[in-house]
Amino acid sequence: MATTAPTTAVPPSPKARVAVWKFTSCDGCQLSLLDCEDELLAVTEQVEIAYFMEATSRQLPGPYDLSIVEGSISTPEQLELIQSVRAQSRFLLVIGACATAGGIQALRNAADINDYIRVVYATPEYISTLATSTAISDHVKVDFELRGCPINKMQLLEVINALLNRRRPLVADHAVCVECKLNGTVCLATTRGANCMGPVTQAGCGALCPKYHRPCFGCYGPKENPNVSSLANVWRSEHGASTAHVSRTFSSFNTAAPAFAQVARGNGTVNDDE
Repeated sequence: MATTAPTTAVPPSPKARVAVWKFTSCDGCQLSLLDCEDELLAVTEQVEIAYFMEATSRQLPGPYDLSIVEGSISTPEQLELIQSVRAQSRFLLVIGACATAGGIQALRNAADINDYIRVVYATPEYISTLATSTAISDHVKVDFELRGCPINKMQLLEVINALLNRRRPLVADHAVCVECKLNGTVCLATTRGANCMGPVTQAGCGALCPKYHRPCFGCYGPKENPNVSSLANVWRSEHGASTAHVSRTFSSFNTAAPAFAQVARGNGTVNDDE
């Protein structure tokens, strides 16, 4: 992972210049971008990949027409780098649960980071990290957030196309439940009493898990204006779920997303009711 943005001057390019940056993440969303190889080849005359260390060692300096950022802010160096990336980018697109909500690593936000460091590392004094893992938008202005763990590659292509052509991205903002209806998938919550997060989760996955009889577990993060507390109350009152179970269910890929965090931590810590 680069710790500084390239600075060597190059001649201006008539193509839209795109840079892809990795912060704290598993690389899964960058792999989704690489999986768009055939589609990206079709627009090679309009787009130049100026910086993408996952795919090439070629590094061209900014300014960039579009920067795509994967991963959360977890170290002091990343705090500095994201400011540099923002300053050099006309548009900033953040992709995936890590970049939009801190990722699975944000589970540390509710604990003492020094406890983790002491347990995991033999020489803790060599570790330089922040106490929290946070979304990119907590630190700089973001032009669009694309959720998912990993993201939907067709949604990614739509957003890239929209930003480079100065139009609004056409990305659905409804819940996973709508995708279940469109697919003809039987509702697991009403027929089996399953604790499904579909009603409060952003669509985009095609309701893949419910299709195979597995309740949604919220990998696309909270939809717009989700009624998370109400869903948690239904699980407790009608499905017999404990507070500990509800807390664990919301403590996943998007645990630090404000709407999910209020249930994961706001309704009490994991306790002895299981």
